[in-house]
Amino acid sequence: MNPESEDEAWRSIVEHYGDRVPIDPEEPPHTAPDTEPDTGSDTGPDTGPDTGPDTEPGREERFVPPPPPPLPRVAPDRLLAWTGVFGTPVVLLTAVVTGLHLPGWLGYLLVGAFVGGFVYLVSRMPRGPRDPADDGARL
Repeated sequence: MNPESEDEAWRSIVEHYGDRVPIDPEEPPHTAPDTEPDTGSDTGPDTGPDTGPDTEPGREERFVPPPPPPLPRVAPDRLLAWTGVFGTPVVLLTAVVTGLHLPGWLGYLLVGAFVGGFVYLVSRMPRGPRDPADDGARL
């Protein structure tokens, strides 16, 4: 490709940037689709009182997904650990922001709950993958 034709190609792209490409070869560019004026009624010409947009003949049924499964129950020991990991910083941060003075023993107890919950959750993590043949790749 010579530099002059490449410059012409770029110049054409820049000049026609934003132009709508016609879908139909007979349709000229920049034509708006024909629209009917709004008559103000709730039912259009294709829908009557007994038929709606979902009951048109030949229209496919819409997909309705099945209901989701119930959320899994968390074991009480893990729930307590997660409460220590997330609840303790919330309590301490709220006390600092509001200027609430906590007794020293309560502060130590909250810090201990955070560290204990974290250590418990890490110790309960699985050591290996669920499927040893799985390399982790997902498509």
